[in-house]
Amino acid sequence: MKILGVSFDFHDSASALLVDGQVVAAAQEERFSRIKHDSDLPAASIAYCLDQAGIGSADLDFIAYYEKPVLKFDRIVKSSLRRLGHGGWGYLQDTFSAWVTERRFRPMDRLAEHLSVPGEKIWNCRHHASHAATAFYGSPFDQAAVVTLDGVGEHETATISRAQGSSIETLSAGCLPHSLGLLYSAVTAYLGFEVNEGEYKVMGMAAYGKPTLYDEFRSLVTLLPNGLFKIDQTHFDFLCPVELPFRQSFVDWLGPPRAPDTLFDIGESADPGLREQCLHYANIAASLQKVAEEVILHVAAAAMRQANSGNLCMAGGVALNSLANGRIIRELGANLYVHPAAGDAGGALGAALECHCRKGGSRPPGLRSAYLGPSYGAAEIRAAIDAGGFSKVEHFEDEGDLVRATADLLNRKKVVGWFQGRSEWGPRALGNRSILANPTSADMQRIVNESIKFREPFRPFAPAVPLESAADYFEMDVPAHETAPEYFMIAVHRVREEKKRIIPAITHADGTARVQVVSERSNPLFHRLLREFGSIGGVPILMNTSFNLRGEPVVERPEDALNTFLASGMDAVVLGPFIVQKGLDL
Repeated sequence: MKILGVSFDFHDSASALLVDGQVVAAAQEERFSRIKHDSDLPAASIAYCLDQAGIGSADLDFIAYYEKPVLKFDRIVKSSLRRLGHGGWGYLQDTFSAWVTERRFRPMDRLAEHLSVPGEKIWNCRHHASHAATAFYGSPFDQAAVVTLDGVGEHETATISRAQGSSIETLSAGCLPHSLGLLYSAVTAYLGFEVNEGEYKVMGMAAYGKPTLYDEFRSLVTLLPNGLFKIDQTHFDFLCPVELPFRQSFVDWLGPPRAPDTLFDIGESADPGLREQCLHYANIAASLQKVAEEVILHVAAAAMRQANSGNLCMAGGVALNSLANGRIIRELGANLYVHPAAGDAGGALGAALECHCRKGGSRPPGLRSAYLGPSYGAAEIRAAIDAGGFSKVEHFEDEGDLVRATADLLNRKKVVGWFQGRSEWGPRALGNRSILANPTSADMQRIVNESIKFREPFRPFAPAVPLESAADYFEMDVPAHETAPEYFMIAVHRVREEKKRIIPAITHADGTARVQVVSERSNPLFHRLLREFGSIGGVPILMNTSFNLRGEPVVERPEDALNTFLASGMDAVVLGPFIVQKGLDL
């Protein structure tokens, strides 16, 4: 049974292909279009998925869409009617106009037209059902508790389910306006970051502050006995956010919002007024984060109790809160699985998985790897290098020689782009589309933020570490399975006290790190590089960040990598068997 799953029309459009329940390919459209959070029908990623399987659209048994648009519009109409005297009518008019113009009422018809398939092949499910399917059917578990948390789907903002075999039973669901995702996004907007993009920046900023406003933020949330919650709407408008999701009362309470791209400096040498203002915003971020973690742990604990399971599967954008995930593992003792593409892009795969089970398929085997995107051969890479006119190029016939040369560059404090194999599925670079640097250099975080990524100085970087060395440097147990959150870089753990001075570039302001463990089986080449780097300098850890510049998608093709290399301060880029440099010879 061949099923193509798709998500599009709102943000992060994507495609994924299942063959007899096995994930063959998955990719986000932005990687091909180079438009961040591209929401269009994912024509390029669909073409990739079909090509990867060697099939055409006529060979598909079903095409699964990740939500039910009519139910979503029903929520918009009902929300607008509830807010008629407070901007609801204008919100409804604008939304209706956009839906008609962009044909959002019938995305399934557009899919049928694009793929030239009969309409009866198109199938769809609810938004949170897609998330739940992604979480459970992607996991290695036969039974589990399942939690989905995001902004909003059709009506739902959170669900708790019990799953076993090829079925998922929803036990409870929370609906708009009670949304933890929208609460986090509202504060994200207040702090000057882009919604659906800057939430992880808030997590990074939180480490520089103290939760001085915890009580005030906590008073906005009521935890319910069934594991769900309510959000006080006094300061927010989650139903019909005409311009901003927060009201003037929120500004009256916290003061003026932070302007986008404002300098963030809390150093002792900073201007006192600027430093005080930045600390205020960091305290807000810290207060929000503490409350968010408390809510997430409340939902997770209730789900495990209700499902009577120590296995927990999570999806939805809120599931990417890596600080909360670390606490779930440590404090709840959960055997945790978080899908690597937990947001709406992952809904493409979730829809396909749900369709597979609904159409009689057996329990899918689970996601075995996040490396589901395209790969490029040496000839394609060489052609891109030649087209770019690069002269300092070395071709390595032996993989060991390539690894040793790359490790030597990194040991000499060079910043290196690393482009290998199939691209990653999800927002994290996991060693195939990565920028790598030496974590033992105290200046490396500043250098990469300022000269390579061109992004905010408070943003942390993740360490990639061999599985066998992880517990030596971080306060964590060995992950229970090879799709554990640590393999996907979505759980935070504390750096061991005696190691902080050794790896300062990846130790965040609060003494933590968002760890990525790498085993010989999960990524053999990257694991080999980590071991080789460790044999030279004594520390088998590399600073790993996504191969992109600020505001751009992660690179997909060799030419994308080379363009990013030229536009940044990277010293070298390793593409397949080639090392390309700007400056010093090898």
